[in-house]
Amino acid sequence: MGLEFITRVIRTSAILALITGLAVSVYFDWRIAAGFLVGTSWGLLNLYFLKRLITEAISPEVTRTSHVILIVLLKFPLLYVGGYFIVAWGYFSIYSLLAGFSLMFLVMILKILGRMIMGMDTPGLTGKEPKAVEGRR
Repeated sequence: MGLEFITRVIRTSAILALITGLAVSVYFDWRIAAGFLVGTSWGLLNLYFLKRLITEAISPEVTRTSHVILIVLLKFPLLYVGGYFIVAWGYFSIYSLLAGFSLMFLVMILKILGRMIMGMDTPGLTGKEPKAVEGRR
């Protein structure tokens, strides 16, 4: 599992959040669905900026300090202060925001369990072992 795992988690969570948001808006209230989507968006933006920060700060090439500083300035003050104002505003239900934020963790757990059940990360069970070359001495 590498960084593509995080990208797949972000993509899957976004698609699942849209489908769930539509279902919640039809069967419940649109404000609950909007709070769920806002919570999911906040969590996914946080995960995206965290991934970018780690890849920029710990890269095998030259670390681009200007990119790291920009990501830190976007992630920490803007994203966290924005999250505080979303919660303090009181327009969305805290539970819908929390459910939306927790969706990416649920997707991560299910993806990891799926990989474990299918044996994708266990050597010897993937079927992708190198084959022995016969006829060589």
